[in-house]
Amino acid sequence: METDGARTDRLGLLLDQFDKAREMAQVRLTGLGDEEYLWEPVANSWSIRRRGEAVTPRAYGPGEWVIDKGAPDIPANEYAEIARQAAGGMTVAKIADDWSVSVERVEQVLAHTGEPEPDDTPITTIAWRLGHLHSCFAGHWEWTFGERRQEPKLLVDFTPSADLALERFWKLIDRWRESVATVAEEQLDTVGFSQYPYGSDPDDPFITVVAGANLELIHHMAEIALLRDLWRARSTTSG
Repeated sequence: METDGARTDRLGLLLDQFDKAREMAQVRLTGLGDEEYLWEPVANSWSIRRRGEAVTPRAYGPGEWVIDKGAPDIPANEYAEIARQAAGGMTVAKIADDWSVSVERVEQVLAHTGEPEPDDTPITTIAWRLGHLHSCFAGHWEWTFGERRQEPKLLVDFTPSADLALERFWKLIDRWRESVATVAEEQLDTVGFSQYPYGSDPDDPFITVVAGANLELIHHMAEIALLRDLWRARSTTSG
């Protein structure tokens, strides 16, 4: 169904949202150079680094360059999401498995009361945010429309080149969008249509996976846009 050119069906709304977010992101990323792409706004930022030079214990990637990933834990800013998953029927064991933490740790998070704990989310580079998005979309595509067998952490060959990273990223998310557009109405409600192993996809209707992917694109691109603003301000004040 369309109203003045705008689709109002469930999938149409999500595709239109994706298209607008992608359009805005591509405009916002025009002119991104390698130095800005790898700029660390604070010491010990998470980024992509040569293998053997990573500053985090679980950095991953198939090639010379890997993306930082820390020790398994549930950061404070994800407590609300854990509570939502539990309230939606996801078992504590499943949540623990998804986060690679103990059942006891999940129970601690669910029992958390009182003042919020300090947010321990790491500060990241543009390279990290873009690499994280690329890795997520690559994994979701493989485990929804692909062969559902390749390890998601080995699907993206991270690179220190901003131009190459963006070229590969746009191609990948366009493939995701094209594949999502072919999904039938009944498949949107199919639980486990996506079998992506890192998260709740196997337990969720596919429509929520599509909505979640849109949100992932939107919020990480907003963070990248802010990092670009900070880079520009830094360059101006240091000149």
